[in-house]
Amino acid sequence: MLTIKRLSLEDAQILIEGASAKAREIAVPMCIAITDDSGQLIAFERMDGGKITSTIIAQDKAYTAAGAKRTTESYGVASQPGSAAYGINSAIGGRLVVVGGGLPVIMDGEVVGAIGLSSGTPAQDIECAQAGIDLLMKAFAKT
Repeated sequence: MLTIKRLSLEDAQILIEGASAKAREIAVPMCIAITDDSGQLIAFERMDGGKITSTIIAQDKAYTAAGAKRTTESYGVASQPGSAAYGINSAIGGRLVVVGGGLPVIMDGEVVGAIGLSSGTPAQDIECAQAGIDLLMKAFAKT
């Protein structure tokens, strides 16, 4: 029997709140996806002005980060020609994303879900995703 820790809808809403606040601060409307530990979508927000194409990209970034238990940015490095994971971005029907912006959410050493953002540069997507995680960690620290 397994006992699995995973994000709740309330947790997902906090992640979106933190990420969208940072996106407003840097004036980049984002698409924000939150998945559980298995990469299944819990919550999604497309901010006014978020790119239409970014809706799927954000979801796939979160899917990748949760399923692979690593950042999508790390896959970008590992998937360059000549690297061990070259071509991995074509795996799983193309859902595996190798561009920064997908981060696993880790609690007590376990991946409990992920956040994926898209519409900005990879660095902006990562910054906003981290802001969502930071707000969630603050919320957990208070309890």
